[in-house]
Amino acid sequence: MALQGTEEIEEQIEEPEDIQDQDARISPAEEMPGDGPGEEESDPLLLPWDRFSAWLHCICVVGFDLELGQAVEVIYPHHSKLTEKEKTSICYLSFPDSNSGCLGDTQFCFRFRQASVRKSSLGCFLDHFDRDAPVCLKRDQGHFYGYVYFRQVRDKSLKRGYFQKSLVLISKLPYVTFFHSLLKLIAPEYFEKQEPCLEAACNDIDRWPTPCPGKILTLPIMGVVMKVRIPTCYDKPGTSQLVQSTDTLVSIVLPTIHEVDLFRCFYPVFFHIQMLWELVLLGEALVVMAPSPAESSDTVLALVSCISPLRYCSDFRPYFTIHDSEFKEYTTRTQAPPSVILGVTNPFFAKTLQHWPHIIRIGDMKQAGEVAKQMKVKKLKNLKTLDSKPGVYSAYKPFLNRDDDIIKQLQKGVQQKRPSAAQNAILRRYFLELTQSFIIPLERYVASLMPLQKSISPWKSPPQLRPFSQEEFMKTLEKAGPQLTSRLKGDWIGLYRQFLKSPNFDGWFRNRRREMMQKLEALHLEALCEEDLKLHIQKHTEVETVDLVLKLKDKLSQAEREQLPVRTGTLAKLQAHIEAIILSLPEDLQGILHKPSSP
Repeated sequence: MALQGTEEIEEQIEEPEDIQDQDARISPAEEMPGDGPGEEESDPLLLPWDRFSAWLHCICVVGFDLELGQAVEVIYPHHSKLTEKEKTSICYLSFPDSNSGCLGDTQFCFRFRQASVRKSSLGCFLDHFDRDAPVCLKRDQGHFYGYVYFRQVRDKSLKRGYFQKSLVLISKLPYVTFFHSLLKLIAPEYFEKQEPCLEAACNDIDRWPTPCPGKILTLPIMGVVMKVRIPTCYDKPGTSQLVQSTDTLVSIVLPTIHEVDLFRCFYPVFFHIQMLWELVLLGEALVVMAPSPAESSDTVLALVSCISPLRYCSDFRPYFTIHDSEFKEYTTRTQAPPSVILGVTNPFFAKTLQHWPHIIRIGDMKQAGEVAKQMKVKKLKNLKTLDSKPGVYSAYKPFLNRDDDIIKQLQKGVQQKRPSAAQNAILRRYFLELTQSFIIPLERYVASLMPLQKSISPWKSPPQLRPFSQEEFMKTLEKAGPQLTSRLKGDWIGLYRQFLKSPNFDGWFRNRRREMMQKLEALHLEALCEEDLKLHIQKHTEVETVDLVLKLKDKLSQAEREQLPVRTGTLAKLQAHIEAIILSLPEDLQGILHKPSSP
């Protein structure tokens, strides 16, 4: 929005002379003083169940009825709303397929589409916390996660001969490790004491602090205290700020809330980890065939996280069944398979999805105690059933040469019985460095699309970003490509060309563009605050001054609504400017301008 004087003449925004001149530019990644996650935020007045809703949508108990099949027996809190379609999805996804043979206790997770958009009274409040969360840990706007604790034990007193029941946490948060840990505390107690125990757990959760990134949270639950820290977007990638606890009352300290064990998940196919990284990066259609929902869901989550800190922007289903509402959509042969990663266990999928281009077959995930044998990528025609040997079935030819060093390092770790946590850390670091080497040239080029700071005038609309040019970007790779940070050889140019067509690039660029536009708006606001606005209005008529006040109020509302990354004190300064201008006007206009704007 332009804030113009009557004498203003529109000028062409100055184009930067040299795209490599980074020092003169506005840094889109510049951190804002005063906006860091460590600062105390005062909670608004929270109603009963608001704190619970910040963590969970609801808790469901799913049982098996001989006549009805799976059925939702309990939803807690009782006022929680789920559509019939959502209940059906939860029912089918909360039980392993009959062929999985999961006796005892099994934990896994699933993800399903939200059937309808719900307006939450906590919307703006939760958006504030989302702002500081890394992209991979933001709330999922269109999907729910289901975290399952399934128990199947022999019981001769039941007609079916087995007790089968699942306790399921439904949430918008992708905190898989945290919620699985929480279930280990709640579910065994629930199976023993039933609903009173569930009510007590929900009441405990409703007393928790809200999930604020960057803060160390102490979470009491059923006589046990958990201590966690939610990462922030300000954290250095690849580092974790370990939660220390000398408090004897704290029973469980979680080092991570969301990371799965990459090495354990990829061990059956770890000769192909680099190829799998490429397939995920490019948003290729992938299906994971596994013997159980636990192995299926862990492997899908490992694939999605292997391109971190880049966000995987396509759909993914850690556990997918033939009853899923998207089954026909995702298995049709009338069009190419969609950009999605599916985790399946039903043998029926070996036939239904045999036209998919990339299939990963996972065997039983035993503790990796022996050196995996060299495996070639298998031809898709060799995959007939779920009994086929573990491996990767694909005709894909990787763009990059294989990195034998990481394979040797991990094999040596197995031989020397290196702890699983250390193997996991090595693999996670490898994926992080590979992704960063790939994304840094893109970050550098996109930063060059920002206009020069001197081109920002308080009395003109903020300047526009230059458009992204694929060919211009490709030219920068010769001198500033991934070869500066990665030893890997291969067709990097081809990999970039394919990536620029993918949903992951589209999602990444939309996010970066939005951040840079907000930065421009913030700098424009700061430039306005530095002006002597009272002096400026002396040159204008009363009507023009009122128009200026209305525009400034709009700018202030936008900054608060979008949480623009302005310097501390900017908004208060702008509010003071607005008040000073209003007070300089006649009393009748002051009364009108002091009225709150209509929404």
